[in-house]
Amino acid sequence: MKTLIIYTSQTGFTKRYAEWLADRTGGDLLDLKAAQKKSADYFKGYDAICYGGWLMAGNVVKAKWFFEKASDWKNKRLAMFCVGGSPNDNPDVDTFLQNVLSEEQKSYIKVFYCQGGFNYEKMKAPSRLAMKMFVSTLKNKKDATEKERGMAEKMSSSYDISDIKYIEPIVAHLKGA
Repeated sequence: MKTLIIYTSQTGFTKRYAEWLADRTGGDLLDLKAAQKKSADYFKGYDAICYGGWLMAGNVVKAKWFFEKASDWKNKRLAMFCVGGSPNDNPDVDTFLQNVLSEEQKSYIKVFYCQGGFNYEKMKAPSRLAMKMFVSTLKNKKDATEKERGMAEKMSSSYDISDIKYIEPIVAHLKGA
C-alpha cells in the first residue's frame, strides 16, 4: 500500500509525528506547502493519504486544503491527525474529535489526536502572544476551576509530552488493519 503523509508544523511537534508515521508506514512525506504545488495526478498513485496539522483555537490549522482534496479521494484510505498541547486523555480532546469532521467526512476520513506540547521559542509572534494572553486570562480568572489552574500552569512555559505510541492507531488505519 502506497502511503503519503502531508503535514504542516509550526514548532516541530506535528513534523515529528509525520516523520514517525512516514517511517512506520514506509510512506512518503510531504510538507503542506509542497503538496499544494502538486497536480491532481500526483496523488493518484497513493492508496492512503494522511494529513497532519496542529490545533489552534479548536481548529486544525490549514485543514481546509485537505478537506477540499479529500472529497475527490474517497476511494483512498484517508486519515487526519492533529497535534496539541493537551494530553490524549483530556475529555476535551474527545469532544473536539467528534466535531472536527462533518457527518459526510466521517464516512471517508478517520481523525486522530496526538499530544505534543508547546515550544514558545519556535512559535511565531502572533501565536506566542495569543497563547500568553490565554494563559494570563486563565491565571487571573477569579473562579477558575482546578483543571483551568493546572492548564494555565502547564501552558505558561514550553513542554513536550509527545510520544511515538500515539501513532499506532493511525498506522493501523492507514494499513487497513
